Amino acid sequence: MPRVSYRSSDVDLMARMMRAEAEGEGLQGMLYVGNVIVNRLKANCLDFKELRTIPQVIYHVQGGNYSFEAVQKGNVFYQRAR
Repeated sequence: MPRVSYRSSDVDLMARMMRAEAEGEGLQGMLYVGNVIVNRLKANCLDFKELRTIPQVIYHVQGGNYSFEAVQKGNVFYQRAR
């Protein structure tokens, strides 16, 4: 798995995103969301070329909408990270 640089606030944001996007899918589903975030950060393709930090990935807008449903609906902020 690729490694990315992060701050403690990035870990909290990523954990909240993982929970908001896939809590109903269990630990495996939440792990997949974390993998998507890291992969988008490391990708060097047209859609994700300018992303350099974890918050940039999480708040990335594609086609006029946020990339992640939890950000679009706002529920990423309602539950603490565990």
